[in-house]
Amino acid sequence: MSAAGRKLTSEQLDIILNSFLQSRSPLHLKLMLDTAKQWSSYTSMSNVCLGISAQEVMAQFVDSLEENHGKKLVSHALCFILLSRNGLSEAELQDVLSLDNDVLAEIYKYWLPPSHTLLRFPRLHWSRLQRDLSAHLTERWEGGVILLGFTHRQFAELVRKRYLSRDMKADLHTILAEYFSGQWSRGQLRPILLPSLSTLLNADRKVPVQPLWFTGEVANMRKLHELPYHLAQAGKWEELRQSVLGSLDWLCCKTLRCGVSCIIQDLSLCTDLTDCPEIQMLKETFLLLKPSLDFSDGRVDPSLLVTEIFARLHCLADVYPSMIGQLCSQCTDWFGSCTDPVLVPKCSFFQAPGGPLKSTLTGFTKGVKAVVLCSKRELLVAGSEDGLIIVWSLNYLQILHTLSGHSAGVLSLKLMDKTSHCLSTGLDGTLRKWCLINGQQLFCITDAVSVQTHTPTHVHVIEERRIIITNPSSLVKAWHLDTAEPLYEVTAGVCSVLGVVGDVVACICSEGALCFYDISTGLQHSQTLLPCPAGYHNITCSLTLTKYSRILIAFGEDHLHSVWSHGIESVVDLPSPALFLRTSEDEKLLFAGCDRTLCVFIVTLTSMHKVLDLHHDASVLCAVSSSEGGEIITSAQDRIIRVWSVTTGALLDWIGVMDSAVSSLAVHQRTIISASVIANQLKVWQLDYNTKHRSKTFIPAYCPLVVVSKDGDTVFYVKEGNKTEVFTWSCSEGLRSGSMDVSSEVCCMELAQQKRLLFCGLRTGTILIYPLDFAPETLCLPPPENLPMVRSMAISPREDRMAVAYEDAVCLFEITSRDSFPCVDGPFERYSLCLLHSPISAMALLSDCRLLYGTFGGEVVIYDFKSATAAELDHHGAAITCITMSNWDAQALIGSQDCVQKLWNLSPVLLNHTMEYKGFYFEGVLCAVFSINDKYVFTGSLDKTIKVWDVSTGCLLYIQFVYSPVIKMMPHKDGFVAVTQHGSFIKEGFCCPDTLQPGYNPLRNFRAHYRVTSREKSLNAPHTVISELPDYNPAQFNFIGLGLMKSKPSNTCVLL
Repeated sequence: MSAAGRKLTSEQLDIILNSFLQSRSPLHLKLMLDTAKQWSSYTSMSNVCLGISAQEVMAQFVDSLEENHGKKLVSHALCFILLSRNGLSEAELQDVLSLDNDVLAEIYKYWLPPSHTLLRFPRLHWSRLQRDLSAHLTERWEGGVILLGFTHRQFAELVRKRYLSRDMKADLHTILAEYFSGQWSRGQLRPILLPSLSTLLNADRKVPVQPLWFTGEVANMRKLHELPYHLAQAGKWEELRQSVLGSLDWLCCKTLRCGVSCIIQDLSLCTDLTDCPEIQMLKETFLLLKPSLDFSDGRVDPSLLVTEIFARLHCLADVYPSMIGQLCSQCTDWFGSCTDPVLVPKCSFFQAPGGPLKSTLTGFTKGVKAVVLCSKRELLVAGSEDGLIIVWSLNYLQILHTLSGHSAGVLSLKLMDKTSHCLSTGLDGTLRKWCLINGQQLFCITDAVSVQTHTPTHVHVIEERRIIITNPSSLVKAWHLDTAEPLYEVTAGVCSVLGVVGDVVACICSEGALCFYDISTGLQHSQTLLPCPAGYHNITCSLTLTKYSRILIAFGEDHLHSVWSHGIESVVDLPSPALFLRTSEDEKLLFAGCDRTLCVFIVTLTSMHKVLDLHHDASVLCAVSSSEGGEIITSAQDRIIRVWSVTTGALLDWIGVMDSAVSSLAVHQRTIISASVIANQLKVWQLDYNTKHRSKTFIPAYCPLVVVSKDGDTVFYVKEGNKTEVFTWSCSEGLRSGSMDVSSEVCCMELAQQKRLLFCGLRTGTILIYPLDFAPETLCLPPPENLPMVRSMAISPREDRMAVAYEDAVCLFEITSRDSFPCVDGPFERYSLCLLHSPISAMALLSDCRLLYGTFGGEVVIYDFKSATAAELDHHGAAITCITMSNWDAQALIGSQDCVQKLWNLSPVLLNHTMEYKGFYFEGVLCAVFSINDKYVFTGSLDKTIKVWDVSTGCLLYIQFVYSPVIKMMPHKDGFVAVTQHGSFIKEGFCCPDTLQPGYNPLRNFRAHYRVTSREKSLNAPHTVISELPDYNPAQFNFIGLGLMKSKPSNTCVLL
C-alpha cells in the first residue's frame, strides 16, 4: 500500500485482516489489498463486502468490471486473452474486439458510431478496462512482441468457468481465426447489426493484413503460432486442411522458422480433436522426416523438406486427393519453379506414413545399451553408451527427462514394478536410483557393479524385502532399496549371481560349485556341484522365472539347466548353445536363441515343452512376444525384424530393416521399440499398419550384388546368405517375378542392357550367361584350368566385348550372335596381372579395347589390349569402389573408400578434376553414373547421400540424404534410377538452371566441406604424369604364364 501511495484506516485494516484470518491465503490478502487501493479514507465499510476466499474476491471484482464496462466487453476481452495460444498484444486485442459484433453492439447500443464506413473498437474503452485490470494482467516478451496474460492461474480458471460455454468458445475461436487469417483486412467489409440501426451496416474494421512473410526473411510468427490452433478449436476443419495443413508454403514457412517439433505439435492437436486420416498421415510424415533434419544439423532447407514430403506422400496422392493430393501437386509446382539445383523424385522411395515405421527417437550420441518399458505409466526408458538415460512418453513420443549422472556408458536398467523408480548401472561402477516422474536421482552407490564390459551386469531386486543384490568383482553385495544402506557382503569368490529363488540367492562360485546364500543375512545355505562338463563353467545366459521360483541357466553346451532352492537339473536339450533366454510377460513362453534358430517352449510348474523352432537367415539376437501373446517378434544379425505366429510358427511379416543389428526389443501394446548398441537412435514400429501404405518398390535388404535394367523396371539381385540363386524383381508390379539357380556362389554380376544378357561370375571361375529374351536358356563360359574366382566383369559401351577379371589375369571376350541367338567367344586377349598389385575391385571396358581398372589397394591402371601396353594412373589412398564411364566413352569417374574421387578424360588420358568431400560421417563412394547428356555425374556414398557433380567444372551441385547407402545406379531420362542398401528403389530427375544464384551453397544442410582441384584446359600441361608399368623379367613371365599372348578362342557352351 505504501508503494501505491495509499494508507488504510484502522477500520479498513481490521476488516481486511478479519477476512484474511478465515482463509490464510496470501493470494486472498493480495486481492483484498488491490481492491482497497480503490477506497477513499471516507469509504464506508458498511457497504463493503469482502469475500472470504480468493475466488470470492475475484468474482466480486469481475462483477464490478461488468457493472462499470459492460458484460460483453469484459467477458469477451478476458476470454480472448484466455483462449489465445500464447497471449495477445494490446494491438491484437483491440483489433479482435473490433471484429467482435457483440462487443460493438453493446458499445453502440444507444448511439451511432462516428462513421458508417469505418468501425473500430474505441481505444478509450480499452484504456479504462486495462487500468482496472492492471493487477490481474501480466506482460511478457515472446518473439519480439509484448503479450498480455493473466497474473494468477485462479483468475484464468474463474474466467473459464464463468464465461466459456461450448458455443461461446467456438464463436470466439472463430473470431481469432478470422483475425489471424487476415479475412477482414484489405478493406473487406464485415456486416454488423447495431441496436441503434434497423439495417445491416457493412463497415471496414481496419485490421492489419496477415501475410505469411513480412519480408523475404521475416515470417509472421504470430500467425504461424495462433492460426492453426484457433481453426482447430473452432472446428474449421476444411479451412484448416486447405489453407494451413494442406499448404506447402505454410508447412515450409513454419518448419523453417519454428522447427519440425512445432509442426508435429499442431498436427497432434488436430488428431486429438478429430479423426481425419489425412491429418494423421501428415503427422506421421513429419515424425518420419525428423531424423533427416537431425542429420542436417537442424538447418532446414525448403528443397530438403519438399523432397521429404513428396517422396513419402506421392504414393498416397490418389488415395487422399483432397489434402495430400493437393500437397503433392504443390510440391510438383515447387520443383518446377525452383531456381536452384534440385533432385526431383519420380516415385515414393521413402517410408510412407501409415507403414510399419512410426517414428525415430533421437537424443543419444552413442549406441543404445538398454531399453525398458513402464507399461503402467506408459514410459520408455533407454540408456546409452554415452552415459545418458532418456525417458520418453509412449503416447506422444516426446522426451520427458534426460537423466545425466553416469560418467561412463550405461550397462543395464531395471524398473521397479510397484513404483515409478528405475535402477541403472554404468561402466563407472555406480548403481543409481531414479524417479521417472520428476527425473531426479534418489541415490548413488559407488563400486556397486563390475566395470568390465565382458562381465554380465546383473542387478537383482527383491521389492518385498526392499533389497538390492549386485555382483562386483567376485563379491555379493546387498543394499537397502530405499536408503542405499549396505546390508551384507559375501566374499567367498562368487563368479556370478544367478538370481533369487525363494529365500536364497543362487551363485556360481569359483570352484565350479552352485552355492546358495540366505537372502536376508548373506550366510551360506547350501552348496552343490554343477552338472556341466569340465571347461563349461562359464555361463552364456541365465533367466529367473519369478512365477515358478526357478532360474534357467545355459553353459557352453546344448543343454538348459533349471536351478531351484535345493539344487540343479538338466531340463531340455537345445540344437546349439543358447546365446540368450527370455520369457513372455506372463512367463508361459520361453525363448532360447540358439545361433540361427529360436526355440520356443511352453513353461509349466513341472515341465518345459518345445513347441516351435523358428529358423532365421542369421544368428538370432533378441526375441519378445506381443502384449496379446499372439506374435513373436525377433531380431537377427541380418538386421531384419521379423514377426512370427505363436500358434503355427509361420513368418507373418518383416517390419523393419535397420542400419545395424538390433540388440534390444521391447513391446507396448501393438508398438515395437528397437535399439542397437551401434546406432544412437531408437526406432518405433507398429504391428497394426495398413499394408497398402507399404512401399512396393523394394527388394530384400543388404543384397551383396544388384544390377538394374536400363528402363529401371527390372532388378536382378543375389540375397545375403544365399549367393547361389539370382532373383528377378519387377519394380512396376512390386513383385518377385522369377529366379535362376546357380551352381556355385555368385561373385559378380553385369547386365548387357541392349542385348539383354545377364552375366554371373562364379567363385569357381565359371561365367553363366542368361539371355533374358530366350528364357530359360543358359550359356556358360567354362573357367580357366586353375579355376580362379571371377572378381569383376565389364561390358563395352557397344556391348560387343566383355572383360573378365580373374585372380591372376584379365581376359577379353567377344559378344556376338549366331542365327539370332546370343553367344560369347574367346578369350581373344589375355592380360596377366602384376603380382605386386592388390586384386581388382572395379573396372570398365572402353570401346577401343582399353581397360581401366582399380584394385583394393587403391592402384588405378589403364591397359590397351591392342598395343599390349599398360599405364598407371594416380594412386588412391583406399580401395577403388567404382569406375564409371560416361555415355559417350569420353570420361570416367573413379571413386574409392576414402574422400577422394577423380574425373578423368580418356582421349587423351588426363585428370580433369579431383573432388574431395569430407563430411561428418564416412564419405566413401559406392557407385556412380553419368547423366544421359554427360553434363552431370551422380554418386551414391556410404554417408547415405546422393551427390550431383558438374562434369565440366567438378563442382558439387546438390546433396540429398536418402537414409540408406545407394549401391547401384543407372541413367534414366533426365536423372537416374538407383537401389539402396535397404532395398528401396529410387527414381529421380535432376533440374539445374544454366546459372547458379550468387551465394548458392550445396552444403547448406550438411556439416561437411569439399574441395575441387582442376587442371588447366591445355593438353600440353597434363595434371598427372602417366608412366608405363615396368617390364616383367623372365622369371615373372615363367611364373605367370604367357602374359600378353593371345589364346585360342573357346566356343560358348549352351546348358540344356
